[in-house]
Amino acid sequence: MRIKRIAVLTGGGDCPGLNAVIRAVAKMAMGEGGEVIGIEDGYEGLVTGRMRKLENRDVSGILTLGGTILGTSNIANPYRYAVEGKGCKITFRDYHKRAIDNFKKLKADALVAIGGDGTLSTAYRLNRDGIPVVGVPKTIDNDIVGTDVTFGFDTAVSIATEGIDRIHTTAQSHHRVMIVEVMGRTAGWIALHSGVAGGGDIILIPEIPYDVNVVVKKIKERHGRGKRFSIIVVAEGSKPKGGDVVVQRVVKESTEAVRLGGIGFVLGNQIEKMTFIETRTVVMGHLQRGGSPTPFDRVLATQLGTTAMELIDKGAFGHMVGVRNNEFVKVPLKEVADGKRLVPKDHPLVISARAVGTCFGDR
Repeated sequence: MRIKRIAVLTGGGDCPGLNAVIRAVAKMAMGEGGEVIGIEDGYEGLVTGRMRKLENRDVSGILTLGGTILGTSNIANPYRYAVEGKGCKITFRDYHKRAIDNFKKLKADALVAIGGDGTLSTAYRLNRDGIPVVGVPKTIDNDIVGTDVTFGFDTAVSIATEGIDRIHTTAQSHHRVMIVEVMGRTAGWIALHSGVAGGGDIILIPEIPYDVNVVVKKIKERHGRGKRFSIIVVAEGSKPKGGDVVVQRVVKESTEAVRLGGIGFVLGNQIEKMTFIETRTVVMGHLQRGGSPTPFDRVLATQLGTTAMELIDKGAFGHMVGVRNNEFVKVPLKEVADGKRLVPKDHPLVISARAVGTCFGDR
């Protein structure tokens, strides 16, 4: 291996499997006689200079550990860094040169940036401005362009599915409509996969705007057949036809200021008023991000980490490791920064779900 000193950071929301990537990168580098520098709290640490050398003991026993031993931030962005001024007023400054200077002080040969579309978009800009970067895709939302799958997604789907499974018993016992709201931002991958796996009667995703009248009709049809309960799985970014998303809060200092959430409660109130059936909403929320990664995510994260090191050794900077057709490929970071990977309306899983009677609220 030509590269002797590697820096690594984890940015964006926490995600099961992050530690598995850190472990793979560090162990592969150390095994070749290299050094690894961990940057703390994502780009926050790169701007402020919070970094530490990782030893073998730091990365041993972390394969099954959720979260990230380096810490993370879904706010810090070197190009739009939030600074608190007088009267607690937030202003934004461009500190990317400070981040580059701190990286140069490390005398590192490369930076491994592990994160979602926001982290990788910033990685693209930093690479363009002089830092040799290789990206590793991470998000429970599975919405990164250039890869068929991201680590963290399988774990999130497993947790959401378990939640749906548990909801079934109380729904049946009380003859209720139960709504399970899951994460995903503007992509419906988690809702689609967990909804199908959990036997959701109605699945609502952002890519297919719904009509509440169609949803109510499905519920009434089920009741007419003697099925006195219904399970609805809704992605947080879902919206009615001609309507808009439900915003939980706005975090001005964040690169992605709008935080979605609450669609389940809005929908639940509508359904209860229109059907007179008791309706309850459960928000899975950050439960989907926590805990130990599934075996699939541990394996995928390990392979992504070692493949990222191979790209570094080849000097393939400005790229992300992606998975396409079950093969690991290099994807230009510019491509990743250009958009989101959403669920096609004719996706095979959507077609299969419709075939077994699942309603998507559109017809």
